Amino acid sequence: MAEFVNPAIVPKVKVYTGEELPCVGMGTFGSDRFSPEQVSNAVAGAIRCGYRMFDCAACYGNEDQIGEVFKAAFEEGVVERKELYIMTKVWNDMHERVEESCRKSIADLQCDYIDMFFIHWPFPNYHAPGCDVDSRNPDSKPFSVEEFINTYRQCEELVEKGLIRHIGISNMTIPKLEAVLPLMKIMPAACELELHPCFQQKELFDYLTAHNIQPIGFMPLGSPQRPERDMMPEDIADLQMPEMQEIAKAHNCHPALIALKWAHQRGQIPIPFSVHEMEYVSNLKSMVEDPLTEEEMAKIATLERNNRLVKGQVFLWPGAKNWEDLWDLDGEITGGGK
Repeated sequence: MAEFVNPAIVPKVKVYTGEELPCVGMGTFGSDRFSPEQVSNAVAGAIRCGYRMFDCAACYGNEDQIGEVFKAAFEEGVVERKELYIMTKVWNDMHERVEESCRKSIADLQCDYIDMFFIHWPFPNYHAPGCDVDSRNPDSKPFSVEEFINTYRQCEELVEKGLIRHIGISNMTIPKLEAVLPLMKIMPAACELELHPCFQQKELFDYLTAHNIQPIGFMPLGSPQRPERDMMPEDIADLQMPEMQEIAKAHNCHPALIALKWAHQRGQIPIPFSVHEMEYVSNLKSMVEDPLTEEEMAKIATLERNNRLVKGQVFLWPGAKNWEDLWDLDGEITGGGK
């Protein structure tokens, strides 16, 4: 029998609607390395271990298998639907058909409604699953405020129809947020973004929290098992930083757990992924025991290296210079953004 962490003792994070979310979730992206069966088996184990938040996505190619796990958990009385916080995302090729995407995810996940529904990327630029880093879609184009708001309006309608409870955004930048937030009728409750010790995105993190948008950090461990297309020679391995190793030694644990403790204590919701029971149980337990000291938090704050790992090259449009164009590094929306 797997070790059980009582969900009642896992800290909660309150979003602007008053809803309380678990302070940690489980990711379900297999990084092109793990089969849908491996991922869904991990979800089943995680539910029994006490996880109550799961981060899914249409493009991960495993929602129907995860749905079978949810259905079994509900039918066997392991957990009730209202106890789970289920998140999913509309993929880039469905920005014009958001309700269709949402209804398919609900059917696949067998969950009646979605707790948080994200726009996965802020543009409709599509790439096929498992493509390599040099793959390009000739139909890709720069970010458009008008097109994004059209997609977002469809999400707002899903709230009104009761299909989703909250809207989420993902992979955004401050210039994009400045352009679209004033146009929204229902504000986003959360934003998913890459966050780990060597890529802390402090300016964006502070912007989100100032606007009552909860940061949810993907790749919280620096994602050593990310797809090969996202690996570059200059990338830094967060968990191998001497400071992380030193703090882990002081807590007698793996540096991965230090990264998760830091994320939680900083105020973001980390969504780590593992198919190994020992790892995902340890990840959850790290939220409820042996917190980092103020000095250790301060030391990790010094590890910022601007080490973006998901660069997004596959989404570049014809005429774009390089992956930096996706992230508006000069403070303006690259490509015009109208």
